[in-house]
Amino acid sequence: MKFEKSQAAVDRLTPEQRRITQDSGTERPFTGEHNDNKEPGIYVDIVSGEPLFASTDKFDSGTGWPSFTKPIVPANVNEVRDSAHGMVRTEVRSVHADSHLGHVFPDGPSDRGGLRYCINSASLRFIPRDEMESEGYGEYLDQVEEA
Repeated sequence: MKFEKSQAAVDRLTPEQRRITQDSGTERPFTGEHNDNKEPGIYVDIVSGEPLFASTDKFDSGTGWPSFTKPIVPANVNEVRDSAHGMVRTEVRSVHADSHLGHVFPDGPSDRGGLRYCINSASLRFIPRDEMESEGYGEYLDQVEEA
């Protein structure tokens, strides 16, 4: 499967998805559709479809955004220094689409590596485990828990 950013994919985004992925915006906490999702599956970039995070690595951080301990494919995630808004953070962007995803912080579960990838729901598309094979993500089934 080839992952890339296309103008057609960007044109299909909702205004909120565009604001977040293309203009480095942030959704309000506790408003994103994936914050409370507990179904098994994977989360892919809303623009390119590149696999980013697995439900197995998702946890409730209490912050109001979907949080993950690690990317499903580390090579699909860029970490970039972000000094906007008067603070220094590490921004997380997808590699193929260069979508703004969120930020990574060193306050995640210590028994799972200590990182918290704090991600905007609007930058993600969720693919349920039982649809992963038909959507072309079968190679990641072993990284997702059974239903």
